Amino acid sequence: MEELNVDFLSNGGQGRGEVANRILQNGRLDPGTMRPYIGEDGRTYITLYKGGDPKSPSSYQAIPLQTNGTLRRDEWKQLDDAVLMISRQRLGGIDDLRQNGLVFNLGNAMGTTVLEYHDISDAMTANLSMDGATRGLGDRPVFGTNYLPLPIIHVDFEINLRVLEAARRNGNPLDTTSIEMATRKVLEKLESMLFTNTTYTFGSGTIFSYVNHTYRNQVTLAANWDASGTTGAMIIADILAMKQASINAMHYGPWMLYIPTAYETVLDEDYEEGYPKSIRARILEISGIKGIKIVDTLPANNVLFIQMTSDVVRLVNGLNIQVIEWQTEGKFITKYKVIAIQVPQVRADQAGNSGVTHLAA
Repeated sequence: MEELNVDFLSNGGQGRGEVANRILQNGRLDPGTMRPYIGEDGRTYITLYKGGDPKSPSSYQAIPLQTNGTLRRDEWKQLDDAVLMISRQRLGGIDDLRQNGLVFNLGNAMGTTVLEYHDISDAMTANLSMDGATRGLGDRPVFGTNYLPLPIIHVDFEINLRVLEAARRNGNPLDTTSIEMATRKVLEKLESMLFTNTTYTFGSGTIFSYVNHTYRNQVTLAANWDASGTTGAMIIADILAMKQASINAMHYGPWMLYIPTAYETVLDEDYEEGYPKSIRARILEISGIKGIKIVDTLPANNVLFIQMTSDVVRLVNGLNIQVIEWQTEGKFITKYKVIAIQVPQVRADQAGNSGVTHLAA
């Protein structure tokens, strides 16, 4: 298994990485042309989207090719099913963005070098008068232009042709171990882009995470939650401080609470001796909290309190995770890639008000 790659396209027409450079050279990269299959007649085809309902078979057309394919149609389906199975497994924050509808879909991400987006200033004042004729102060909001680099996340894997032929001869299903591992690596990279202290800067834009976004609300952690002597009341006090920080930044929920792995069992302890509830149950009684999620990639002793609305965070989706065929070295070597164009986008308004609250020492 080769290591995971993150390619970038910038608004300046620059690319970094094998996939990005191919897009810039060809103007676009159509995944449909990179999934050739062997039909029942032995010929090779690709399936292209004609338009209309994406779920309707009539919206697609099979185009014959002069080249030889490698996989049959049902074998491609086995690969797709393996990707779908892994992508349905819960991975904390990215899964929450999808479940809450915080997804911004791009029309042609393969041909889009950058996402240009705007933030907006506060403006306009309501007037109070008896006749309604008093002229108010003319004003209008100011829009700021920003750029977000679009990462192309991909992992290469190979399917041994001898193993493939043996499976066909014996009627065995295709071994999907490699694709499952590759899909998991892509998903883990997405999750790390949201929860780890890593920024990705390319061209004129930077991808920030929850824990390093410039305008996040920062609250000091007085004592680690898993430390001896930390009580349920102290943990509740920390959460109420995060909630107040979000409210002070004019973000009023609903919120998700993200905690590191070491804090999971802490929340299952009794809130206090003789109190018939766990710390977890007591937290969920706080108004506005939608749920608690354990995130393995979140650094130790870091807690996040995130307002789940699109003005705070969204998943920019240009290409859902899928498999494509990739030929190198004069098309003599056929490889496969699990590929996605997706990036979590953490946001704030022009005044720096954010719905991301970060508790850390």
